[in-house]
Amino acid sequence: MSIDNQIQVVLIDDDPHLRQALCQTLDLAGLKVLTLGEATGLTARLSRDWPGVVVSDIRMPGMDGLELLAELHGQDPELPVLLITGHGDVPLAVQAMRAGAYDFLEKPFASDALLDSVRRALALRRLVLDNRSLRLALSDRQQLSTRLVGHSPQMLRLREQIGALAATKADVLILGETGAGKEVVARALHDLSSRRSGPFVAINAGALAESVVESELFGHEPGAFTGAQKRRIGKFEFANGGTLFLDEIESMSLDVQVKLLRLLQERVVERLGGNQLIPLDIRIIAATKEDLRQSADQGRFRADLYYRLNVAPLRIPPLRERGEDALMLFQHFADEASSRHGLPLHELQPGQRALLLRHSWPGNVRELQNAAERFALGLELALDNTPDNPSAGVLTSTPGGLSEQVEQFEKSLIAAELTRPHSSMRSLAEALGVPRKTLHDKLRKHGLNFANQSSDDE
Repeated sequence: MSIDNQIQVVLIDDDPHLRQALCQTLDLAGLKVLTLGEATGLTARLSRDWPGVVVSDIRMPGMDGLELLAELHGQDPELPVLLITGHGDVPLAVQAMRAGAYDFLEKPFASDALLDSVRRALALRRLVLDNRSLRLALSDRQQLSTRLVGHSPQMLRLREQIGALAATKADVLILGETGAGKEVVARALHDLSSRRSGPFVAINAGALAESVVESELFGHEPGAFTGAQKRRIGKFEFANGGTLFLDEIESMSLDVQVKLLRLLQERVVERLGGNQLIPLDIRIIAATKEDLRQSADQGRFRADLYYRLNVAPLRIPPLRERGEDALMLFQHFADEASSRHGLPLHELQPGQRALLLRHSWPGNVRELQNAAERFALGLELALDNTPDNPSAGVLTSTPGGLSEQVEQFEKSLIAAELTRPHSSMRSLAEALGVPRKTLHDKLRKHGLNFANQSSDDE
């Protein structure tokens, strides 16, 4: 059993009378003390962030104080360990100080000497843990910035929300369009939480056949249904001690939603065909691309499950709302791809930047990453032109000299303007600020077409 973080001092001595006297001294000073008669097994009971100090005799049967010091510092070199020595053990105590002991007290010692040393050690321990917490917070922020790239106000807010929620035990509902990065956010919540050492289990409910979804999630016992020849541990049980990410939750049947609601409320799971309730220590992160409130109003999603999940919602902004984040992400993915393929890095040119900013990215980050990969490979990439995405264009890497880059810039600007509605060539030429004859020549040179010519162009 681990030692409670409320304990401030662990006192170890094989002499019961001395142990009782020292415990009384510490207790009267308002310190919470745990006394032990031997040191064996102590290290396994202390977490690395335990906020207390250890006071131990050197001469003890079994594990002695020096062995204990070495074992404790193998787990946490900054844990204060105070050693109690007899008169003949002073050389050993000096050796222990060189090995990292915080202090040593030679018997007999005054109560005030023990209290003074313990209090100083506790103050040092608090400082060490505060510094660790600060370093971890800084590391977490850096980790989020590399996972969730962007400087837009929406992404800054999202990273703040993730940092705040990660430290809690709350289940989370992630809202976001296809390709927006819902699993990336879920993994960040897990990795920045106290559950980071536990499993992260991701499952897409929409990808599971209805006939196997219950068995996959909740598990089953032998004979639970035809073909169930042996026990299967479900995803919820497998994620015990960690986090389960359940994507496309809107695709779950109403029957499965009932079981999920019970699991969320009671934190137990019952395998199909079984009678045993298995307690779970688990965090659920659900994700959806739909409006679950609307689905609940239409009877396609249970309202009680919606309200249970919607306690801590996180909305991932679509890429079209994030402004120049698209440029930063595109260059980030392109650089990664160039490095992976051993190709030279390409910088985006002004015309290409304009094209990327005008694109609506219906596939969000996933679509952008694919576009960046093709750009890094030097392949021509035509961005989709659909009714929902009128900002189509052609994007290619441009490693050439200045003249080639100018040509590419000119082509990109004309291609971008061609996506706008123009009733005539004259209208298009005026928008670009060039004579119609010059525009005709440039369209021919770049292989571009204007399909809406009218009689005013004659």
